[in-house]
Amino acid sequence: MIASLFCVAAIASAADVITVGSVSTNAVVVDVPVSIRDVSGSPLGMDQPAGSRIQSYSIKVNYAPASAVQSVSFTRAGITAALTPTFESSPSSAGSISLLDTFQESTNLIPFTLNGAAPGNQVGHLIFTLSPSANPTTPITLTLDPLLTQLTDEGGSAATKETVANGNLTLVNGVINVTTYVPAMSEWALVLLVAAFAIIGIRMRM
Repeated sequence: MIASLFCVAAIASAADVITVGSVSTNAVVVDVPVSIRDVSGSPLGMDQPAGSRIQSYSIKVNYAPASAVQSVSFTRAGITAALTPTFESSPSSAGSISLLDTFQESTNLIPFTLNGAAPGNQVGHLIFTLSPSANPTTPITLTLDPLLTQLTDEGGSAATKETVANGNLTLVNGVINVTTYVPAMSEWALVLLVAAFAIIGIRMRM
């Protein structure tokens, strides 16, 4: 009896996972992976019958400070790169960007690895171009929006929708740590200008 209760509790608490990667970089352009882990016992997944697979996702990432990012894109990658979505959109605003994709299960099944090692299968990536203000003293936080990030089947069925609110989805946030400050072109120009004046001054003294 007790063992049965534990099994029921385990199934009820099963949750799929969306993860934004963490990256340390000294580059201006940064590639951050976004992954989904398909966990058995959740409403959606490879262990569920046809029609209840993870075939649609809405993933919104908030990044801060926004001033540290010059531009960002959010596109499919990994196991979804070769698939053809029936719907795709990547809306953005200051400090946030989203990726929304829906795939037809019968023709473009997303091939998740059930219970794969964390963070699961990569489904997208964020490409950040950092601004000159990005420096080692200010990590760039990458936070998944708990209200707008969700998983559904291809039809968006409310019965199997996975969200943080209903306990069927876990979110893992990421961060970009800039290990070396990259001066802006204007600062390089300033350094060269100062060096040029120094050389001119030395020659004049000679």
